[in-house]
Amino acid sequence: MSVRVKTEVRRQAIVDVALEVFREFGFERSSMAMISRRLGGSKGTLYSYFKSKEDLFESAMRSACEGPGDQIMDLLDPRRDDLRVVLKAFAKAYLTFIIGEQVLVITRTAIAEGSSTSLGPHLYEQGPGRALRKMEAYFAKLIQGEKLRQESPAVMSRHFKGLVEAGFLEQALYGAPVQNDKAIDHAVDTFLRAYEPPLCSAKTISKERLVTHAVTETMVG
Repeated sequence: MSVRVKTEVRRQAIVDVALEVFREFGFERSSMAMISRRLGGSKGTLYSYFKSKEDLFESAMRSACEGPGDQIMDLLDPRRDDLRVVLKAFAKAYLTFIIGEQVLVITRTAIAEGSSTSLGPHLYEQGPGRALRKMEAYFAKLIQGEKLRQESPAVMSRHFKGLVEAGFLEQALYGAPVQNDKAIDHAVDTFLRAYEPPLCSAKTISKERLVTHAVTETMVG
């Protein structure tokens, strides 16, 4: 094993242990000494890889979020025609990810530290900001393909993100119970009613009416 590979392996081991500590104790109560003890090394070793606790936390955040987050963002495939199915599958995967305990620890820390250090803005850009940019790029391609209205993709991405998170993220951040209902389906339906081209919206409404009519006829019969 080369020196470079050994260095990367050691660095990742530090990040993995740091994630455990941050998840258990939160950012404020965690310390480099605590992480080094669990790792089985010295603080000097940590500082040879990371200049501060904030630097280590940011690296841990990237390690925890970027890989899984990119896999979820890849669900937004503009080549697929089944837009409603794509958006619902993405929304459910995205929501499960952001209200998972590991990501919640990062989000709470970013909010708590954001007003007093540079950590918050960095974490925002690497997390929610990055997700919004990817959503924006996806919606821009759909607009070009005339699958969505000619509106701002930046505004679309914020509306979609807000609709998906509503009723879930805030409760999770406070540690309150999160209701697992059909809110995701309603969020996607609401978004498409606002941004699908008129012809698509009319077809969707007609299909919904046909389904409702069929159900009613069945019940009457």
